[in-house]
Amino acid sequence: MTASDVRGFDPGDGRISTPSTTRALARSADASLRPAAALPPLAPDRGGAEPDWSEVVEHFREGLVVCDAAGVVRHVSPVAERLLPEVVPGELLTAAGVPALGDGSPVTFTHRGRQLTARQVPLSGARCCWYVEDVTESASRADALLAERARSAFLAVVGDKLGNPLHPDRAAAAVVRLAVPSLAEVAVLVLAPRAGRARWWRASRCDDETPLVDSGVLPGVDLPAAIADGLTGVEPHAVDWLVEQAVDAGWLPGLSGAESAARVVPLPGRDAPVGVLLVARRNTRWYDEDDVQLIRAFAARAGAALTTALLYRDQAEVADTLQASLLPVEPVEAAGVEWGTAYRPAQAGLRIGGDFYGSHRLADGGSVFFLGDVSGKGVEAAVFTGQLRQCLQALHRLESHPGRLLRLLNDALLETTQAHGQGRFATMVLGVARPHRDGGLTLTMAGGGHLPPLVLRASGEVESVSLRGMLIGVVPDPRVGEVTVRLAPGETCLLYSDGVTEARGGRRGDEQFGPERLVTAVTGCQRMPAPALAERVEQVTCDWLGHGDHDDIAVLALRAVGPSGRAPRHLHSVPEPVGAEQQRETDA
Repeated sequence: MTASDVRGFDPGDGRISTPSTTRALARSADASLRPAAALPPLAPDRGGAEPDWSEVVEHFREGLVVCDAAGVVRHVSPVAERLLPEVVPGELLTAAGVPALGDGSPVTFTHRGRQLTARQVPLSGARCCWYVEDVTESASRADALLAERARSAFLAVVGDKLGNPLHPDRAAAAVVRLAVPSLAEVAVLVLAPRAGRARWWRASRCDDETPLVDSGVLPGVDLPAAIADGLTGVEPHAVDWLVEQAVDAGWLPGLSGAESAARVVPLPGRDAPVGVLLVARRNTRWYDEDDVQLIRAFAARAGAALTTALLYRDQAEVADTLQASLLPVEPVEAAGVEWGTAYRPAQAGLRIGGDFYGSHRLADGGSVFFLGDVSGKGVEAAVFTGQLRQCLQALHRLESHPGRLLRLLNDALLETTQAHGQGRFATMVLGVARPHRDGGLTLTMAGGGHLPPLVLRASGEVESVSLRGMLIGVVPDPRVGEVTVRLAPGETCLLYSDGVTEARGGRRGDEQFGPERLVTAVTGCQRMPAPALAERVEQVTCDWLGHGDHDDIAVLALRAVGPSGRAPRHLHSVPEPVGAEQQRETDA
């Protein structure tokens, strides 16, 4: 190889470049006398020796293989000798048995365990030079960087997908679905046993790239040993028997123990693993250390998501239990009384509020009934109503007279509120209903600062019961109003909270519904059953509100229906003669 063969070509590493003819002419006064195809000679060192260009070329990062026009190898640099020991000077290049050095196009290939790149450069006289470089290390670094980016992107998607499900079942299904196919061909998630039973979810790869997810339940004693160990926080490493156990459990569809690789990783929880994740795939892709680290990072995120979902479930169960205990209890059945109720809390999502109603049977056949409203809204108000109802449930066994019972309740609430420093109070109507043989009812009611009840007479008239009194739970000896009302068969007494009359709506959205509109709404409804009447009051109130905010709404209706439990009315299949209906009302 002469200097003219390498003139004008960059060796590829950026450190050495061959000067051009123009630059050579500029540096030398007699450049015009040199041949145009020759490189300027290297300046001799102090010893007088003048190195030639071939000596410099030998130390290029790339190996050089120079061939003549017939394809015979004429020169092999030391780097090329190390990378391609088959290439021998004096022999044809094709005889070396390196297919990549065939058609002359740039190529990347693997040779003797190393990744090489080769490019061909034409030289003068129909000769050519192959530049061969070992890119194994740089390719490995590039692959590692791409793999790390892929892992980071995968974990980012996992964090986003697992940040939403707050239901354990949906979170578990999302975990196994995300694991396939990025981590495994089959992924199985087993939650820690609860009440002796463990739930599992499995995702398996399908032809359409959408994982198939199924689930099941196993007794805790039937879990494979590797899964049981993983639930204690131990990460099994003996992958041979691990695969066999998973196959025996029927968790690896389409995979056999001889052709599969598997890992089990615990999912971290608060105090103990919340579950374990089993991943498996064909052993053409073994789980190396990088894969295991990725699975552990995935398991950490999955464990956090499942722990959050399970904590939310436990808190929701507690909240549901508490809410169920704080909801107004439907009145118990009583002879001669038809009850109707309606309830709408201010905060619909909580289902509880500060209004309450209910009833209790008395030993003499009568019934204690009540409707009230405590100060405040939401959970705190609902807790106070629960305390109040518990007090009533205990005190009505000691005292059945409405006035005295309301005073006992006042003393009990004062003691409770003062002990807890709450300063809460309540308004209330408390009464006793006693049936008569003719089907009527006698209502003895005591008032503690609540709105006056309404009575729907059989004639269609709506009466407001004058019942006054002081707030309950404020002073030791409150003034309690008392009144007795007689209901004939078919007549109804209506109790309601201020959420009805103080509902703001209308055209401008700020006008109160008021007691007058309530009287108008129930006028003509004297034949309605008690449940229908209570529902009507709630409906007209909500229609007035539109979609605006409101206070707690509670309605309690008592209708005298006689000992048979049915109102004295008769339904006809054919029209009656004109005036028959008025005559029947007069007879009643």
